[in-house]
Amino acid sequence: METRKVQRLGPSTLAMTLPAEWAKAHDVEKGDEVSIRTSGKGTLTVMPESARTEESEAVIHADGLDAGAVERAIVAQYVLGRRVIYVEAGEGATLGSEHINAVYNAETQLMGLGVIEEAPERIAIRCSVDPEDFTLNNLLERLERTGSTMRNEAIKALAHGNPDLAQRALNRERQANKIFVLLLRLIFTAYRNPNLARAVGLTDGFPLIGYRSIVKNLELTADNAEDIAETVIETRGHTLDVDEKTMRRIREFTDQVDEICELAVSAAVERDYDRATQVRETFAEIAECEQEILADLPEMDNVALLQVREVLVSLQQTAQYAVRNAEIAANLALNEESEHVTIR
Repeated sequence: METRKVQRLGPSTLAMTLPAEWAKAHDVEKGDEVSIRTSGKGTLTVMPESARTEESEAVIHADGLDAGAVERAIVAQYVLGRRVIYVEAGEGATLGSEHINAVYNAETQLMGLGVIEEAPERIAIRCSVDPEDFTLNNLLERLERTGSTMRNEAIKALAHGNPDLAQRALNRERQANKIFVLLLRLIFTAYRNPNLARAVGLTDGFPLIGYRSIVKNLELTADNAEDIAETVIETRGHTLDVDEKTMRRIREFTDQVDEICELAVSAAVERDYDRATQVRETFAEIAECEQEILADLPEMDNVALLQVREVLVSLQQTAQYAVRNAEIAANLALNEESEHVTIR
């Protein structure tokens, strides 16, 4: 870490020089303006003016990449915060239909992305998402609610043998993924430009580390709900071979999982240590539900037993992701002063 000596320029003015390499890299010269931002934790951030106005672009060279790789590259550049993404063929070549389809497939997966220019040799896509239109906390809650809705639709479909309801849950997966990738974009953008941390609802960039893990855990809980919905679609009769009492216990287990998932996200958003503790306590009470339900099942064939177990494992994993989110929430809460902690 480099240190700089603070000098006095007048009765009330202190000054410090900027590193020459940093100034050169960001085109900062004598007379230019820089943005200065302070936080309540003793941090002073200096940003070049270009960091607020620069619109980053990326060019993806399609020659040498198959359609899947082009699609993944577009998603990656979106996550990294690029405003305009170009997909170009090699010199003197034109884009193949598989590469064109990859562009449009990526467009349907990503929020705010649209084609703005198309020529035989190049396609330009632009992201119209403005970070100030969203807050990370609201999107976290929205992703949690989407996963919860998917989970409840899947379990209800299982209880009533309703494949249409299961398909509705599967259809929501695309929306959950859009929110997930948008959250990643905002997290990466705010990390690269601390000025945007406040725009997305944070006072500083520290929580971004924890938010990245929470977002992934929520995406995995949506995947678990998708697994249950797929079990409904694939199972004969679209339901489990269990009695009403067992199905009722599975639905009660789902309700308990819903409660701690919502509580964990709330604890992170509100920086509430007590709620994080409540998640862990509730999980301890329901941790054995999966095994207890399995142990009480009557004799059944292996296929039917495996289907029941897959549903219960998905619910158990979802509860475990909630505990991980609660642990992150506890760390965020303990980084701020409260009745539990005094920071000096």
